[in-house]
Amino acid sequence: MNYPEKLTPSLLSVGMMAVLLAQFLSALADNAILIVAIAIVKSQGLTHLVPMLQESFVVPFILLAPFVGQIADAFPKRRVMLFGNSLKFIGALAMVFGVNPLISYALVGVGAAMYSPAKYGILSQIFGASLLVRANGMMEGSTIVAILMGVVTGGWLADHSLSWAFTGVVAAYGLAALANLFIPHLPAEHTGVKFHPWKLTGKFISSALRLFRHPDSRFSLLGTSVFWGSGTTLRLLLFAWVPVALLITDNQTPANLMGAVSIGIVLGAGAAGIWITLAKVNRALIGGLLLGPLIFGLAFVHNLTTAVILMIAIGMSGGFFIVPLNALLQERGHETIGAGNALAVQNFVENIAMLLFVGGYTWAIEENISVSIIIIGFGLVLLAVISLLAFFRLNQKGSVL
Repeated sequence: MNYPEKLTPSLLSVGMMAVLLAQFLSALADNAILIVAIAIVKSQGLTHLVPMLQESFVVPFILLAPFVGQIADAFPKRRVMLFGNSLKFIGALAMVFGVNPLISYALVGVGAAMYSPAKYGILSQIFGASLLVRANGMMEGSTIVAILMGVVTGGWLADHSLSWAFTGVVAAYGLAALANLFIPHLPAEHTGVKFHPWKLTGKFISSALRLFRHPDSRFSLLGTSVFWGSGTTLRLLLFAWVPVALLITDNQTPANLMGAVSIGIVLGAGAAGIWITLAKVNRALIGGLLLGPLIFGLAFVHNLTTAVILMIAIGMSGGFFIVPLNALLQERGHETIGAGNALAVQNFVENIAMLLFVGGYTWAIEENISVSIIIIGFGLVLLAVISLLAFFRLNQKGSVL
């Protein structure tokens, strides 16, 4: 393993722990603030704004995609992570002081767009290809535990005290920024970048085309985009499904079910770290192909215990699918256009998928289509898309499970 100059293995271990802690606290706050924002618009009788909350977070990822990856590669990544966390902190404070939740959450989205390519790109600077899947498993595991705590705590606080919920969110973002200060000062991957918007946009388009021409990175981009598009939709869908199927109208129950998915993703990520390497990355398709049927089955569930079990199974399949694909893109991106650039392209494609999935869900709600029919259609579409992805992937020369 090649360690960055002047950094010992022990210092890098401390740095990795700092990365994990910063990501944990930041992800916890990201998910808690979403539940709190949903509670706010519901309390104001504006339930139609719930999908728009997710879209306000997603749009900055798309608009800033040509710039954030190249910024992540042109500056030390800990500095970029610190700046991103600071923007999230400001967005949370804005919501505390009564700024429109859509605007406040959009500012959190701007910080997250800056933060994302740096947090994953730094892993490829610390670890070699042989350990990158395991490092991603640690990152995803930490993130999912944070999501679990964030949605469960956020759901409980949203039903009891919005002021305490906001206090917790702001504190978590502040502590995340503090943890960033303990990340080692690793060198920038690409120096000398000139920040001319049109040139950066052109370079971003060139990077995206280069990734899509490579079979491995194309497979990763499409697979992760389908996963996050479906995951975002499922998160919103739970707030409509729980009152209809389980006859429960609070904020905590759908949040707890999101937490059950998070538990499953931790288990699936751990399994992927054990059984999947970059050389055997196609095994991840097993998890992806199970997602559609499992979500389809949700339409026939009317019991909370069964719902929790199904949510865990969905999470396990998702974790087994997403972790190897993330590692694959980081490694291929690090070899070609830089990990930060690759992650920015990934965020761009994933968030377009999220907009499309959430847009389809919003249209279905506006057309008064029943929640059960939406779930069935959602599961069938997801199965068809991943089956098509698997068909083309496995028909590549020498590509096997």
